[in-house]
Amino acid sequence: MKLLVDECLSEELTKLAHRRGHPDASHVRWISKGGAKDWDLMPVILDGDWTFVTRNAVDFRGPAGAPGQGGEYAPIELHAGLICLTGPVGMDLDMQLELFEVALDDLDAHPDLVNQVLEVVLEDADDAEIRVRRYDLPPGS
Repeated sequence: MKLLVDECLSEELTKLAHRRGHPDASHVRWISKGGAKDWDLMPVILDGDWTFVTRNAVDFRGPAGAPGQGGEYAPIELHAGLICLTGPVGMDLDMQLELFEVALDDLDAHPDLVNQVLEVVLEDADDAEIRVRRYDLPPGS
């Protein structure tokens, strides 16, 4: 699986992906797309068959209560998957790494993410419960 980590997340996640057996993982900055607008990243993501990793879930999957009803993935009929790491405001590197570890564990168990979103959510830094959710995007695909 080719993972592309968004610039809103640390490059350390890409290094973690390499250590966890994803040698093709990259970071938006590493492919010279730092500062690109979301809509300008979509052709890169799709043409490169990347599974995109971001913390900007709403921008890419749409609103939490209605995924696919907006966001950059809404009009996409076939994609390699989307991983959304959602944490409290000010999510630090340790929290990013912890959430991404959970996502990678899930991918180890269920590697097919085609037309799916994998969300790893920690609502509050004081709450130890990390929730993992998968669903189709577009819905019903």
